[in-house]
Amino acid sequence: MGNQLDRITHLNYSELPTGDPSGLEKDELRVGVAYFFSDEEEEVDDRSPSDCGFTKDHSPAEDGPLAVSEVEYSAFCSQECIFSKLRENEDLNVYSVKTLLTMCKPGDLLELVATAQAPHWAIYEHNDQVIHLHKGEIRKDSLPEISNGRRGRIVNNRYRFRPLPADLVMQNAAGHLGLSSGEICWTNSESFAAWCRFGKREFKAGGEAHSAEQQYFLKVHLSGSGVHTLVFRSLEDMIRERRRVDASGILKELSLVNGGKE
Repeated sequence: MGNQLDRITHLNYSELPTGDPSGLEKDELRVGVAYFFSDEEEEVDDRSPSDCGFTKDHSPAEDGPLAVSEVEYSAFCSQECIFSKLRENEDLNVYSVKTLLTMCKPGDLLELVATAQAPHWAIYEHNDQVIHLHKGEIRKDSLPEISNGRRGRIVNNRYRFRPLPADLVMQNAAGHLGLSSGEICWTNSESFAAWCRFGKREFKAGGEAHSAEQQYFLKVHLSGSGVHTLVFRSLEDMIRERRRVDASGILKELSLVNGGKE
């Protein structure tokens, strides 16, 4: 499936006009493939708390906040900041699921983190239930059951887009429950959850037109080695590469702009 997926992601979309299945944006047609097989690379697995990078001194059973070592980012489109994950600007502490549940409201965007694994994103519903993309299926599950020792945080402000009202966020999420494989058009849990909250078709695979004028710039803030800048033609491409860096800690050198450092 990997080779097949790679071939699909490198198709030329210039002659494939499609509308937006959500019906939220009807101003124009975009180009791309409307429905796409999920490439959920960060599957929620059965790790123990120690496997997730948490020490005995900071077990996820504890309720207090925990600072974890992770790559920080900022992202821009047409010189506008659209994404920020910088410790200097926000609280990046993570919390036990028990504590996190006391902080959540319906429609909140949640992120579960673990060492050497791309974060898993979900939309909080109520009564410890979340809606998320997992193993190619839109599902509803208990947050404690899917956390498997991971800590989490609310990331409503990670993307700088204007959020939809909470009831529309929940409508987006619940309206896709049970869909799988070829019926969905998100390649990972983050893209699905972010689309639910913001309603922007750019989170969908093939959801935006490619043009020479529009580029996305991802600034990777690495401790001790400056800021590396990568350029992408779509938001989805940028998300996929950032999640790959989160999981592997490795930058693709050929993607670096201007030598890679600022």
